[in-house]
Amino acid sequence: MATVSAVAYGVLALRHHARFEVRSWDLAIFEQAIAGYSRLAAPVVDVKGPGFNILGDHFSPVTALVAPVYRLFPGPRTLLLTQVVLVAWALYVVTALAVRRLGSPLGAVVGVLCATSFGVQSAIDAEFHEVAFAAPLLALAGAAWVERRYTAVAAWSVPLVLVKEDLGITVMVIGALLWWVGERRLGVLTAVAGLVGFVVAVFVVLPGVNDAGAYAYTGNLGGETGLLDTVLAEPGTKLGALVLTFAITGFAALWSRWVLVVVPTFLWRFAGDVPTYWGIEWHYSLVLMPVVFCAAVEAIDRAPRLRWLVPVGVGVSALLLVGSPLRELASPELYRDTPRAAAAREAIALLPPGASVETDIALLSHVVTDHQAYWTGTIGEVTPEYVLFDTRVGIGSPLEPTTWAENVHGGPWTTVYSDEGIVLAKRE
Repeated sequence: MATVSAVAYGVLALRHHARFEVRSWDLAIFEQAIAGYSRLAAPVVDVKGPGFNILGDHFSPVTALVAPVYRLFPGPRTLLLTQVVLVAWALYVVTALAVRRLGSPLGAVVGVLCATSFGVQSAIDAEFHEVAFAAPLLALAGAAWVERRYTAVAAWSVPLVLVKEDLGITVMVIGALLWWVGERRLGVLTAVAGLVGFVVAVFVVLPGVNDAGAYAYTGNLGGETGLLDTVLAEPGTKLGALVLTFAITGFAALWSRWVLVVVPTFLWRFAGDVPTYWGIEWHYSLVLMPVVFCAAVEAIDRAPRLRWLVPVGVGVSALLLVGSPLRELASPELYRDTPRAAAAREAIALLPPGASVETDIALLSHVVTDHQAYWTGTIGEVTPEYVLFDTRVGIGSPLEPTTWAENVHGGPWTTVYSDEGIVLAKRE
C-alpha cells in the first residue's frame, strides 16, 4: 500500500511541477528555508521579504531534517518526494495497524480508504508543507494508542511541537487522553510538554524573530468581524469538512476517544478568518487522516459490529474521487508537456546562476534553487537584475513586464525572452 501510494503520488507531484501548474508560493518558501539550513545558516526566505527569517513566521524547525538530502540533491523535487515518502510512511503504519487488528481483507480496505482520502490527496496536490512530518508521527502515536503502548504514544506525540506551533495544543489533548485512561503521570508530562512547546513557540521564538515583535497569525483568529462571526461564517463549508472527515471512515472513528485529537485542528481552522482553512482543499486536513483512521481501527477492533460501517466510508470515498487529483493519473494530458511549460524552461535557462530575479507565483518555485529569487508582492526596495513573469497565468503579473520594470525599478530594461506569455527582462 505504501509503495503503490508513493509511486502514484510521486508521479502526480512531479508531473504537476514539470507542467508548471500553479499552486502557491509555499514550495519556494520551504526550499529557501531548507537551503539555508543546508548551509548551516539561518532559514532566510527572501520570497517572504528580503532577509526574512522563516522562524518568525511559523515554528517548524523539523524541516531542517531535509537539509542533508537537499544538500546532495538541491531542488524542489527533493521536497516534493520527501513529502511523498513521509505520507507513504504514515500510510504504511495505518494499513499495517488495520491488518494486524482487523485482518487482511478489512485492513486492506481501511488502508485504501486512508491512502485515497481527501486529506492525503489535497496535501500532495498543494505541494510540500511542514505538516507532512506530522502525518507519520500521528500515525505512529495512533497505532500505539490502539495497542495500548502508552509510553510510545507520548514518545511519538511530543516531537509534534517541532512540526508547527499549533500542534503543541494537539499534544496537550493527547496528554489529556493518556490521563483519562489512567496513565496519570505520563499524561501530565505529555500535556506539559505540549503546553511548553506551544508557549515557547508562540510567545517566545516567533515574536522574538519576527520583525514586528509579535506572532504573525494572531489576527487571523476572528479577524475584523470577531471570533463568533468568523466561526459561524460559511457554515456549510465547515460542516461539510467536519462531516466528511468522519464519513470517510463510515463514522466508525466517532466510537473511539482517540478521535478527540482532531479537535484543536478544527478549532483553529474554523476560528481563523482565512477561507482556505475551512474546506477540504489544501494541506490542512493531512494531520487529521491518520488520526481518524487509527480511531476507526480501534473502534472496529473493540466493537466488531462497527465493521459494517466501513462500506459507508467506501461509498463516501468513491464519491470524493470524482474530480480528485488521483483521477489525473489516468489522463494522458498529465504526461504531456505544454507550450507554456516549454517556454518557461527556455526563459529560466537564460538566467545566469545566482542572478537576482523578481517573479510571480506561477514561476517562483522553478527559479529559487539556482537564483536569488523574490516574489513581486514582497520584494520591497530591492532592485533585481531580472524580472520574469507569466503574463497569462501568473497571479498579479504585469501585462507588459519590461515597461513595468522601468516604471517600478527605474532605468532601462531589455526584453530577453517572450513566448507563450512568458516574459524575461534584464536591467541594463
